[in-house]
Amino acid sequence: MTTPTNAVSPDTEEPALSYEQARTELMEVVAALESGGASLAESMTLWERGETLAAVCQRWLDGAKARIDAAQPPEDRGSGPEPA
Repeated sequence: MTTPTNAVSPDTEEPALSYEQARTELMEVVAALESGGASLAESMTLWERGETLAAVCQRWLDGAKARIDAAQPPEDRGSGPEPA
């Protein structure tokens, strides 16, 4: 089994990871899990790391959306498409 780069304890948050770094490592974790060669304990560690990385990615995406929303003029910030 290949260990993802920068693997650390799954409960350790790494706010210094860029979105791209977290996404790349998450893809490595998924590939390792899909290969099926890991023991149950290794699989659980990988899964926990994947959950942490997914949360890092989501925070980056949420932050990007907030910045886009904040940059739009108030009249463009509707609650979504107009009902038909």
